[in-house]
Amino acid sequence: MVLSPTLFRPIRAAAGLALLLALAACAVPTRSSVEPDAVTDCRRWLERLDDQVDAQAVRDGGAASVPSFRFLRVDRLLSSFHEASSRSEAQWQAWGARLLTLDAQARAVEIDHLSPPTMALLAVPDQAAAKTRVRDCGERLWAATSADATQRERLRKAAQVPDDYSVLMRTLGVYPLSRLPFFGGVEREQRHWQARWAALAARSGPAPGWMRYQSTASPLSAAEAGALARAVPRDALGIPQPDETTAQRLLQAFAPALEIDTRGAFDRPGMLRWAQGPAPEVNTGEPVVYQRIAHTRHGDQTLMQLVYSVWFTERPARSGMDLLAGRVDAVVLRLTLSGDGRVLMLDSIHGCGCYHLFVPTPAMALKPAPEPRVEWAFVPATLPAMPAGQRLRVRLSSGDHEVVGVGPDPGGADAVDYALVDEDGLRSLPTPDGGRRSAFWSNGIMPGTERGERALFWPMGIESPGAMRQWGRHPTAFVGRRHFDDARLLEQRFELKGQPAMP
Repeated sequence: MVLSPTLFRPIRAAAGLALLLALAACAVPTRSSVEPDAVTDCRRWLERLDDQVDAQAVRDGGAASVPSFRFLRVDRLLSSFHEASSRSEAQWQAWGARLLTLDAQARAVEIDHLSPPTMALLAVPDQAAAKTRVRDCGERLWAATSADATQRERLRKAAQVPDDYSVLMRTLGVYPLSRLPFFGGVEREQRHWQARWAALAARSGPAPGWMRYQSTASPLSAAEAGALARAVPRDALGIPQPDETTAQRLLQAFAPALEIDTRGAFDRPGMLRWAQGPAPEVNTGEPVVYQRIAHTRHGDQTLMQLVYSVWFTERPARSGMDLLAGRVDAVVLRLTLSGDGRVLMLDSIHGCGCYHLFVPTPAMALKPAPEPRVEWAFVPATLPAMPAGQRLRVRLSSGDHEVVGVGPDPGGADAVDYALVDEDGLRSLPTPDGGRRSAFWSNGIMPGTERGERALFWPMGIESPGAMRQWGRHPTAFVGRRHFDDARLLEQRFELKGQPAMP
């Protein structure tokens, strides 16, 4: 009997597939559970989870989901490393570990906000089991992606953060023409701001009515701060990764003193909480400053940043037609550190992303704007060179809470102590009915904080300008494009002088 060669084709195909699967399993040192069925099950389960998250409108608005890679999320820092991740396996794995962590953190918050019956629909006993499955599936799917060169390249291209500027809104608003009067308004506001800053600097000290707030934590000496900063390890991408204890010590050591012109309860900082209103309330009986660690890139260096956010009950109206007034207000202060623990720069925004200013030390020199009539960098003052661990004093005006003075903290008596609180806690606040809810919508905007200015400013392409926003969702320029968490924001605007190369 003569057997047709075509009869062997299915056998050869099956053998070839088995060989490919075996080679893939050998190529990546992962546990044997990384199999096609397990990977498919994970993809389908995450799809069901996403469907429930979106149906119940509890998606976290911070880091962006990666299209076609729903087990990963990305921020602007990690997006900037998409090419570096191809240089070595160690860098690829370090990049992936951070993408997985961003997704696991966001999903943990989302799972906490799902209704209890949802767990049965997801075929898990409880929220803890759902979070465990998220982690397990992330590992499986990452291993499968790492084993496929084509998937690796697709991921590198897909790991982008969507722009917070709307091309459609700018097109409908005839942005090339409307930007001109808006830029004139920005210039007038900055001249007024500069005058307020200069007037306060000319005084020998704050006028009566100013209140001082300071951290309860003790500062570090220059030697201690320098040693602590230099000892922070870096991953394969060169990103500083302090452990929890070190991060807390650094945040405490540099926590700024606040001097606030206080003319009402709206000038007292406090803790956010949900009550019965449309927006979170600020409990001024608990003075707190929210904190986080961030990073910026400058050349081959990745510098650590310490971020402090101060929240107020409102921005009160100055007149019956004050389009900038509204519920809840915030000021974000960010310190960029050198590798030896010295402050290089303070920059600041309001919680809406507005009022972005830069206060550099002599180590950072402003670069010229690449084109005229664009919001580049408002620098109302400079800081002197300071030793490692030197705390700053930041002065805030009444009502509009503008930063109107920054300098080394000389200390002071009669201060109100504030506590430092992790800013990530705003992603899941307790509600009066015993549940939990984010302080922000899925688009990163805080509900109930809309401002009247949105009726006029929409041609600049920003959704609900003036409203408070979640970390990672802060466009900071009406004219041009600029995000507070752009990985190369400072590098584009400032030259870093006299700094040794980082290890």
